[in-house]
Amino acid sequence: MVERLLNEIGKDNSLLIVDDDEPFLRRLSRAMEKRGFSPETADSIAAGKAIATARPPAYAVVDLRLTDGNGLDVVEILRDKRPDCKVVILTGYGAIATAVAAVKIGATDYLSKPADANDVTNALLAVADGLPPPPENPMSADRVRWEHIQRVYELCDRNVSETARRLNMHRRTLQRILAKRSPR
Repeated sequence: MVERLLNEIGKDNSLLIVDDDEPFLRRLSRAMEKRGFSPETADSIAAGKAIATARPPAYAVVDLRLTDGNGLDVVEILRDKRPDCKVVILTGYGAIATAVAAVKIGATDYLSKPADANDVTNALLAVADGLPPPPENPMSADRVRWEHIQRVYELCDRNVSETARRLNMHRRTLQRILAKRSPR
């Protein structure tokens, strides 16, 4: 299996991992190294930008929300410095709106945490024209509704009254929905 992965990775196995969760960063780095990548880690946007500028990698795994900013800033630099870089966005705050923004800016794939090293490897090595397998756990109808409401809310610059008007919903009802946790 490792031999097959090495063939799929190619000659340039450089990998940048940007995440502010130190234990996760170390674990993922070790796991990706075992799979044939040569990982370099950064725990902030600033460090990720510096590495992306100085040594643009062939692959990157970037957390969307870090303490010092948005991971999409690192993706922009990677796209400028190395357009062929395959970038996977990881996030614990998955939403359709952020996934669309990540793909528009040049991310290859978008994964919700918790994602393991196998998920990340499959996303990094996926063929661009190939269709991904269907999800094992598709979103529930409640989750799709919640995602749609979140997207409209973000498009309205987080204005509750405007969002309620566009969704044809009472403002207080919308406030109650927004105050709850996202459904599974």
